[in-house]
Amino acid sequence: MAESFSFHLTKTDGAARLGEFVTPHGRVSTPAFMPVGTQATVKGMTPEMVRATGAEILLGNTYHLMLRPGPERVAGLGGLHKFMNWSLPILTDSGGFQVMSLSGLRKLEEKGVTFRSHLDGTTYELTPERSIEIQLLLGSDIVMQLDECLKLPATSAEMERAMQLSLRWAERSKRAFEQAPTGHALFGIVQGGDNHALRQQSAKGLIGIGFDGYAVGGLAVGEPQDVMLKTVEEITPTLPADRPRYLMGVGTPEDILEAVARGIDMFDCVMPTRNGRHGHAFSRFGTINLKNARHAEDTRPLFEESSCPAARDYSRAYLHHLVKANEMLGAILLTSVNLHYYQDLTRGMREAIGQGRFEAFRAATKEGWARGDIPER
Repeated sequence: MAESFSFHLTKTDGAARLGEFVTPHGRVSTPAFMPVGTQATVKGMTPEMVRATGAEILLGNTYHLMLRPGPERVAGLGGLHKFMNWSLPILTDSGGFQVMSLSGLRKLEEKGVTFRSHLDGTTYELTPERSIEIQLLLGSDIVMQLDECLKLPATSAEMERAMQLSLRWAERSKRAFEQAPTGHALFGIVQGGDNHALRQQSAKGLIGIGFDGYAVGGLAVGEPQDVMLKTVEEITPTLPADRPRYLMGVGTPEDILEAVARGIDMFDCVMPTRNGRHGHAFSRFGTINLKNARHAEDTRPLFEESSCPAARDYSRAYLHHLVKANEMLGAILLTSVNLHYYQDLTRGMREAIGQGRFEAFRAATKEGWARGDIPER
């Protein structure tokens, strides 16, 4: 029998938290980074390759899987885990981000959102109830409420309207989720833009409804990093300590490090895969641009001591060649490098929190990034 969802906070070091949550498809240690598999695939990677990076959970997307191949079809084929050959936990985004990103193709109402597909123009209706239904058809371990995510900057009136709508949708999502199979989890999403009072109101409203975890949404959508981190720092003390906290769509390695320092447990972002496809490698020495001509005759690997074969076993010259030639292998190898690094970073934070040395780890990590890549001797 599959285990029911639960979260256990093991240790804190300042505001940084070490924990673990249990899902029907396994356990996830936190802080955790979730690679993004929007359309039932992490771009350029097989599930086996993603698992080899150390990832314990993936993210899928309701909107995109609703369009193709369709949730009913996925359910008929055995659910998303079987469909994409991923046996570990999956969290699905509700489609709320597309409410913002596809604003030219949608109509927003109290009932929900009417979309015109970006693929063929077909009209779809996404309500809180339908979003929950789709995610349960997919078989998601962690289901997200449908919300409205605003791009910042926005007016106070717009932020309040979207926050209140998201709260009403949260109530409807919770009612719809009551029919979910045992063991699955539902997370609420705190909205309110960069307005402290609205964020507090949103968080308290969600806590009153009651969720298995709480996400902070509507950040990394146009505001400066300091505004994002200030918002996180202000809202995390309001959220229940015994539930996981998820910062949606974030971000750079520095964003993740600083958000963990402010009490966040879970992250997802397309950055490691997208940047890998564009020739950029994340590392403990900052970002390395493999398009740069200085790598053309450099026989060194990216990182000789790395556990990632792509970083350890291929020369910089070869990676540079693949990127310049626009060969798909270059994108695959650098995506692997980046996903390994994100998992190494979160693993390092977990170890540091467990040993009570998170601040030392944080300082050393930032020092390495500031130092920059080691030039060829």
